[in-house]
Amino acid sequence: MFSLRRPGVRARRKIALLEIDYDAVLSKILARGGDFADLYVEQGEPFSILCEEDRIEKVVSGRDWGVGVRLVTGGKTAYAYTNDLTTASLNELAEAVGRAAAASKDPSCVPMLNLTRKRPSADLPVLRPPRATDTASKVALVMGANATARAVDRRIRQVMVVYRENLQGVTIAGSDGFIAGDERTYVTAFVQVIAAEGGVVQTAYEPVGGFCGMELFDASSLEAAAQRAAQRAVLMLGARRAPAGKMAVVLSSEAGGTMIHEAVGHGLEADLAQSGLSIYSGKLGAQIASSLITVIDDATLPGKRGSFRFDDEGTAAQRTVLVEKGILRSFLYDRLTAMKDGARSTGNGRRESYRHRPIPRMSNTYIAPGDTDPGDILRDTPCGLYVRKMGGGQVNTVNGDFVFEVSEGYLIENGSIGEPVRGATLTGNGPRVLMSIDKVGSDLGFAIGTCGKDGQGAPVSDAQPTLRIPDIVVGGEVRQ
Repeated sequence: MFSLRRPGVRARRKIALLEIDYDAVLSKILARGGDFADLYVEQGEPFSILCEEDRIEKVVSGRDWGVGVRLVTGGKTAYAYTNDLTTASLNELAEAVGRAAAASKDPSCVPMLNLTRKRPSADLPVLRPPRATDTASKVALVMGANATARAVDRRIRQVMVVYRENLQGVTIAGSDGFIAGDERTYVTAFVQVIAAEGGVVQTAYEPVGGFCGMELFDASSLEAAAQRAAQRAVLMLGARRAPAGKMAVVLSSEAGGTMIHEAVGHGLEADLAQSGLSIYSGKLGAQIASSLITVIDDATLPGKRGSFRFDDEGTAAQRTVLVEKGILRSFLYDRLTAMKDGARSTGNGRRESYRHRPIPRMSNTYIAPGDTDPGDILRDTPCGLYVRKMGGGQVNTVNGDFVFEVSEGYLIENGSIGEPVRGATLTGNGPRVLMSIDKVGSDLGFAIGTCGKDGQGAPVSDAQPTLRIPDIVVGGEVRQ
């Protein structure tokens, strides 16, 4: 639930009708000077259901709204926010932020802006809005997934099912003369299962979600996700410890793009690159990966969790080629980092909410499919590790070193999937691994998540085709 300072019962409708004098507030921010100013107005309606211990524990709904006010001046940002949308409050905020400008001039010389509305470049239809489905039906969906997971095996000890939706309306107005609006519908759900036997405990997690409505569950059944999670947890109970050492690894497209997101994507965010905190700093135009590798960030994909019509600075969503056949072509820019590099924003200025300033973030990031049949990649690999599901991981963006957990892995035996193994980790260096990839499949599999950076979370998805890394360090059991 939300604790709100509400300016009145009718305030929510005023936000929906955009009854804010954007021109006047922007002019007040720029009264003392500055390079750019914007307002970010947000209205959110989150809803969630939690099932634990075989029962519904929580059903939570709420409303939140507010506005963020920003001034960019001299390469720096002044930012403030409020959920009091009265004219007096917004003027006070604008004056406070405007004082960050080094220059001083007569406020009467600041022109009114005559904002022009932008049109979106992406069509992101929502076929079955969540608000059209009653709470009882959503509870039944959650309880059905819970029952499915528990029915898989007697060794299932705990099941947690979570359903979430967030209906978000945003309006962004900028001092370069635009106003843009976006309505976003995010629906996600996940199932977490714990299985135990003989002192061995295994956890499995399976999420579904996207920029979509209840049609999500037509293509991605929550009960099917529950079954996959439960079966994986039980499978890993009987799996032996993964062997340790250098070996070939085949990453299935089912594993999603965790590696590309962590080991590559964050390093291509312009703020990290400009501050020298990325292994890819200063490498535009250089070869950083195998010629088989093309990396794309695309916020225009219908239904994907990282999609939007406009980013949180009002820049239209777009498809950005980051790496083309191994050559670094672009970083991910927001307005501020683009100004510093003399570039254009790639539409990747994102923020968690009106309480946060925008920063460069990924959207839907993926390695483009190649030409090789995925089955041939496996058959051409005599031995090694086959990864069907990735877990969490860590990356050092400065030097590119990473370590990732494998949630579901199998030994490769004579070009076929062999026995399951547990406890495997992949340890390597992002640029070196990208340079070494020698097989890229013709398939493509997506995974979803909420990406954390600078204390902010942003909905994202990532994807990859089946890939072969011919030589990488696998952590596991060292045999004497």
